[in-house]
Amino acid sequence: MVKGLSPRSAAALLAIVVLAWGTNWPVTKMIVHDMSPLWSTALRCAIAALALAPLLWTQGNFIIPKRGDIPMVFCTALLHMVAFSALVAAGLQFVLAGRAIVLGYTTPIWVAIGARIFLSENITKRRTIGIGIGLAGLVVIFSSGVFDWSDHNALLGSSLIVIAAFCWAANIVYIKAHKWVSTPFQLVFWQVLLAAGVLSTIALFTEGAPHIEWSTRLAGLLLYSGIVCTALAHWAMTMVNRSLPAVTTSLGLLATPVLGIISAALVLNEPLEPSLFLAMALIIGGITLGTVADGRAVQATALAKPG
Repeated sequence: MVKGLSPRSAAALLAIVVLAWGTNWPVTKMIVHDMSPLWSTALRCAIAALALAPLLWTQGNFIIPKRGDIPMVFCTALLHMVAFSALVAAGLQFVLAGRAIVLGYTTPIWVAIGARIFLSENITKRRTIGIGIGLAGLVVIFSSGVFDWSDHNALLGSSLIVIAAFCWAANIVYIKAHKWVSTPFQLVFWQVLLAAGVLSTIALFTEGAPHIEWSTRLAGLLLYSGIVCTALAHWAMTMVNRSLPAVTTSLGLLATPVLGIISAALVLNEPLEPSLFLAMALIIGGITLGTVADGRAVQATALAKPG
């Protein structure tokens, strides 16, 4: 059994997770410039599986999933690592990374609504206000003065990201209802391995064998996304969850989309539009007010997010 870390060490690991997940958005956008979304996501998952196997083995956490956890392996692999990741990668072909980040992080809003519908969780007055504030941020980003509704590519890309957020939310709602047998970290290897297999199969049948013009840059981006943003971030998140309160962890994770927008501006030279920060402020404010206050919802979101 791995012991918890000191608060300082846990905070340092949390900062690494925020850095990894925040920068993964512009990194993914650069990757899909050189290869298809399906093959890029498949390779990322395969790299993560290769990195996670020895990490789990050395920590004594490498297991065969128990029968009670098999539905969780399939749910997370298919809804999050296949659907969410592939849809985000596809959407990033048509929209700026900053806009994609804002749309992707509406997920906790859909989680709150889904938990009410499927888990009969009460929507308190505080949470209702939070959902309303978060949806106001969505209105800002799709307002006529900010979004060009005649741009079919932008509409397609934004729609793909929103659908991806729905898939992530569905996964989190299932996680909240799941009765765990093994720990989340013990199942990650099998989830990314299954996702890699499913994505490779779909890509092979729809696109054929991958035609990739390899370069040092592309290899480095894939390794960073697979090892740092997926394998290392999952291990770090497990250690953080053992060492810090759920609310503290979740408040820290809210820095992820902000860092993502800033990194997209620095790496991709995307404009820092005031409307983007207004939308992000409303969404984060709504999450903080309506969802982060509920430690259980926060913990489920933290555990479900591989970046």
